[in-house]
Amino acid sequence: MIPDSITIFTDGSSRGNPGPGGFGAVVVYNNKLNVQELGGREEYTTNNRMELQAVISALSFLPNVKDQVPIVVYCDSSYVINGITKWIFGWRKNNWITSTKSPVENRDLWENLFGLTQGKKIEWKQVGGHVGVAGNERCDEIATAFADDEKPELYSGVLENYRIKNILDISYDTSVAQNKSSSRAHSKAKAYSYVSLVGGKIMTHKTWAECEARVKGKPARFKKATSDENEKQIISEFSS
Repeated sequence: MIPDSITIFTDGSSRGNPGPGGFGAVVVYNNKLNVQELGGREEYTTNNRMELQAVISALSFLPNVKDQVPIVVYCDSSYVINGITKWIFGWRKNNWITSTKSPVENRDLWENLFGLTQGKKIEWKQVGGHVGVAGNERCDEIATAFADDEKPELYSGVLENYRIKNILDISYDTSVAQNKSSSRAHSKAKAYSYVSLVGGKIMTHKTWAECEARVKGKPARFKKATSDENEKQIISEFSS
């Protein structure tokens, strides 16, 4: 750790991707004497937008940071890390058009984030997601709580009274990494189908577009199934 630096951890979550989402951030500042937790929710969003919003919220909390004060941002999103350190320069040069000639997704958030980085000395570090890094794990707790429409208590105070005593420890916990790997694999697995529950009626859909058309803007539950057996489990869950 750089002795006088500001340390930031961030994470984002979306249930359904797209679906209800939340973001979380932990900022350790004032020569590592103080901690501020941040978080929020959006009703319909994506993982990438929540990852971006988490970093934006953290940097917005520090509007008056002097240029010479180093900021270290730990984030598990390669989308954020690559975007802000590499891709964004080409996007801005090409009027926010990608190399495949399509408009840059989430341009509004990228422009906001880029503006917040100006005049600041920021080091971007990618950490493994869900591998026991204390700061990342806490941000995940905050983000998923907001995504689930809960109201997590956000700490604001001195570091010595913060319940996560190892918040500045960036080492991995291999046992946590192993326990988390199965859930991460599920989220990345190819969809077998999508199951939706609207107005008490359960339906299955072969594509996300079909599912989205049914649930968007309505009180609903929906989930991706990765196999026939998983589909049946979700239907049973939604029926209970």
